[in-house]
Amino acid sequence: MNCFSQLTGVILKLPANRASTYFEAPEADRLGVLIYGLDAMRVALKRQALVKSLIGPNGEKEMRLSRISSSELRKDPALFSDAIKSQSFFPGPRVTLLEDASDTLIKIISAAVEDWNTGDAQIVITAGQLRATSGLRKLFEVHANAYAAAIYVNPPTQQEVQARLDKAGFKSLGSHALEALTALSRTIEPGDFQKTLEKLALYKLSDATPVTIEDIEACAPLSNEAGLDDVLNCVAEGRSDEISPIIERLISQGTQPVSLCISATRHFKSLFVIASDPAGIGALRPPVYGLRRDRLQRQAASWGVAKSKLALEMLTDADLNLRSAGQNAPGIALVERVMIRLAMMAIR
Repeated sequence: MNCFSQLTGVILKLPANRASTYFEAPEADRLGVLIYGLDAMRVALKRQALVKSLIGPNGEKEMRLSRISSSELRKDPALFSDAIKSQSFFPGPRVTLLEDASDTLIKIISAAVEDWNTGDAQIVITAGQLRATSGLRKLFEVHANAYAAAIYVNPPTQQEVQARLDKAGFKSLGSHALEALTALSRTIEPGDFQKTLEKLALYKLSDATPVTIEDIEACAPLSNEAGLDDVLNCVAEGRSDEISPIIERLISQGTQPVSLCISATRHFKSLFVIASDPAGIGALRPPVYGLRRDRLQRQAASWGVAKSKLALEMLTDADLNLRSAGQNAPGIALVERVMIRLAMMAIR
């Protein structure tokens, strides 16, 4: 009898649209699940959700979770099978978790899968990117009682964000709050977005009012983008005396002159679209909400079509000069000069 004796001939993959639902409500009688993908953080978050759903919030404290690393298993191949068969002092379902697996462990994993029986711990294995020819993938894809779930580097859908909000206990969302959170989830790392939801839950702990855009902005992580927004708002609103100190701070943090120029171009393209498109700010993709939306509308009204178009021409020239092989002047001086000139245009 070999490890493929329980094959059905049916490929048991969890499609992306079903995987998220399955991790929250898995089947208790399955042998296990292989979770693999290029992004380790996304894989870890799915694994965390699945294990919690299988053994509950107290499962690890009650010793119903056995964690094994690939390096440990290479040193002691019996660890995996022993953990699957072992019993806890506490009643309830058990999970044996093997992290960072690869095809080099296929013999050990295959033997444990073949020896698995009803009542043993459910197997959860995580891995990096696996090829279609991977033995580990094939083992789980064609097994009659197991699943293989590929985790792709795709931004979460609005429905997935809503499901995470429901699980976190958010009862009410204000106007555009869900759209704002969905947009945020597409601009930051999955782990940072999860921390933002946790922070937001604490922020609203004793507040029964709907979650607002302002609440989200108060909990969203800070980054160099905040400094970039500061300098671009100074330029668009004519506050030329505040530009140099902010640019100095950004450069000291590692921001490059070309990046500043690209960000400024993107900002003034948004102003041009708002001023020229009949849909106004509704034409922007991705959409913007809250305080930033109001600010962009005011800036676009001030700049209009002609001035914002001229600003784009000036920024394009600056960008070409920065990338020119014959450019000798310091790049940061060139960018700072054009931004101050734009700020002076804003107040004319």
